[in-house]
Amino acid sequence: MKFSMTKYFIFMLSTLMTFASINLFAHHLDPKTISHRTAPVGHVYRPGDKIAQPQPVVVASASGPRTGESIFNSTCSACHRTGAAGAPKFGNAKDWAPRAAKGIKTLLADATKGLNAMPPKGMCMDCSANELQSAIQYMLDHSK
Repeated sequence: MKFSMTKYFIFMLSTLMTFASINLFAHHLDPKTISHRTAPVGHVYRPGDKIAQPQPVVVASASGPRTGESIFNSTCSACHRTGAAGAPKFGNAKDWAPRAAKGIKTLLADATKGLNAMPPKGMCMDCSANELQSAIQYMLDHSK
């Protein structure tokens, strides 16, 4: 069988690539790598086994109700700064005038239930009614 130089070159190149790939991917056969991949993900304790005491979990406590400004900046501003999905823009008296005419109680009820494209509570699920009202009042006060 006669080999041309091109066929010989392709044969040698494929042989070299095969050996290179074996060396490149041989790390998956390393005993340390195998033991790491097959290590248990947890422990099973039987009655009478000594169990290490878990560390106490530190829970952040609320320092009181948040201000309307902080709620606006953390939640409301995403839509009310840009007017996304028809939201009245912060600071735009023309956008807020018809809403202000409804009164704060109606605005609070609409914000709590959601209105048009605004989801319930404006996605501030941990906001109390007082916090929502203060955020609405903050927007109203800055849009006159």
